[in-house]
Amino acid sequence: MTTPLLVTGGTGTLGRLIVPRLTAAGRTVRVLSRTPREPAADAVEHVTADLRTAGAPRRLDAALDGVEVVLHLAGGPKGDAEATTALAQAAARAGVKHLVHISAIGAGSVPIGWFRMKLAAEEAVTGSGVPWTVLRAAQFHDLVLRTATAMARLPVVPVPGGLRFQPVDARDVAARLTELTLGEPAGPVPDLAGPRIVPMGELMRSYLRAAGKRRALLPVRMPGRAGRAYRDGANLTADGADLGTRTWEEFLAERLAQPSPSA
Repeated sequence: MTTPLLVTGGTGTLGRLIVPRLTAAGRTVRVLSRTPREPAADAVEHVTADLRTAGAPRRLDAALDGVEVVLHLAGGPKGDAEATTALAQAAARAGVKHLVHISAIGAGSVPIGWFRMKLAAEEAVTGSGVPWTVLRAAQFHDLVLRTATAMARLPVVPVPGGLRFQPVDARDVAARLTELTLGEPAGPVPDLAGPRIVPMGELMRSYLRAAGKRRALLPVRMPGRAGRAYRDGANLTADGADLGTRTWEEFLAERLAQPSPSA
C-alpha cells in the first residue's frame, strides 16, 4: 500500500476531478472534509476536520499521520489565510515532504480583499518550512458561469468596461495539479489560464446566446484602485504561463447543451 496523500477540498469542483486521477495513478487518497462522509472507493479514505475551528490542530495531526504529500484545494469567500496557516503548521509538525497549494492569478496585485487573502494563504505555505509547490490559476469556467447566470436574472446586465478574464477549464487545472502532486516540490510554477483573454461583455454575450436568453448590456465604469487594476490586466497572467485547451465557448456548449427532442 502506498503512503496516503491528504487532499483538502476533495469533494469540491477540483477535488472531484483530481481524486480519481490520483487513485488511477495507484495512490491512496485521504480526503479531508468538514462533515463525515462514506468512502467512495477502496483507495479513498474520508477524515473529518474543520480547518477554521479551535479543534483543528488535534484533528489535523491525526489526519496527517503517515502522510508525506498534501494537496490543499479547500477554499471559500473568507478565512482561507487562517485555514491554510493551520494546515501548513500541522504539515510542518507531521514532517510532510510536499505541500501543494492552488492559488489565484492576481494574488497580491488586485487590491481586493479576496486577492489579498489568497496572497496571505500563499505566504502561509511558503513560510511553513515544508517543501512546497504553488500554482496560480485563472477563474474557472464554472465560476464565470455562475456569475453570468446570476447577472442574467437582471433585465439589464451591467458590464464593467475594461474588465477582462482568461477563464480556464477545471479539468485542465485538475490535470496540471495531479501532475504537480505526483512530482517533486517545485516552488512557484507558471500560472495556468485559459487559451484566450475575453472581455466581460463578450463572455456575457456568449452565455446569453448559449442559454437562449436576450438581455440588454449596459456598459459601466468600475471606479477606484480596483477598477484601474482590472483595466491594467492585473488579474491576467504574464508571459510564460501555461494555457489550458478548452475555451469558454466549448465549455458553454457542453454545459448548456439542450437535450435532443424525442422522436
